[in-house]
Amino acid sequence: MEAAVLVLAAVALAAFIHGALGIGFPMVVTPLLSLATDVQTAIIVTLIPNIILNAISIYRGGKWGESIGRYWPLALFLLTGSAVGTVILVNSNPNHFRLLLALAIFFYLYTALRPNPLSWRFFHTNPRSSIAGTGFTAGLLGGTVNVSGPILLIYLLELGLPPLAMVQIINLCFMAGKIAQAATFSALGEFSLQILLFSLPLLVVAVSFLLVGMRLRERLPVATYRRWLHRLLAVVAFLLIGQFVMGLG
Repeated sequence: MEAAVLVLAAVALAAFIHGALGIGFPMVVTPLLSLATDVQTAIIVTLIPNIILNAISIYRGGKWGESIGRYWPLALFLLTGSAVGTVILVNSNPNHFRLLLALAIFFYLYTALRPNPLSWRFFHTNPRSSIAGTGFTAGLLGGTVNVSGPILLIYLLELGLPPLAMVQIINLCFMAGKIAQAATFSALGEFSLQILLFSLPLLVVAVSFLLVGMRLRERLPVATYRRWLHRLLAVVAFLLIGQFVMGLG
């Protein structure tokens, strides 16, 4: 009973954050559920809610075609990286990816918040290689530790996109990655009807709290929105380090 309450509370919190910020469901729910189970199980039971939340977030606000028309290759490369990462997850220990990603987040926050930030000009001067590298790396991390958002967020924040476009692009990438992950898990015999049925109540909770969070996001100024994103990244980095330490035992 306690485990069920923990799962529902984790899904509700993660969905609310995803609604308020446009991202965050896998970044928050995976570390929390991993306290009661392993990372792979946490990823599998939240796959269906994840995909549906991504779809809702893409269409919410309109003009989604304009937002993702230029950056759809990002989702394509992420899909490939996600499939590779899922195979790594099933066949090895992905614990070191957590520490690597946490360090990358801290480095980005340091460069973004210091008085004279580091230039990320290569995102602009090498657009094709940047999209390919960002997409594949984000997919690889999404497949192994279910956290692709920070890499995508760093990339899109540096491009200076408006919040709505950024949310729609990231959620397109998330959805592509989760579909690839679901297909890979199925091919490897890790996805069952029992898990699907277990995830349906989680879907109801996730959608309900997503819509509540979306109402809050509509009232946030852009500066406040970006500040909350930075704080979310910091929290995720600390959670990843905690998981890394626990995985050493």
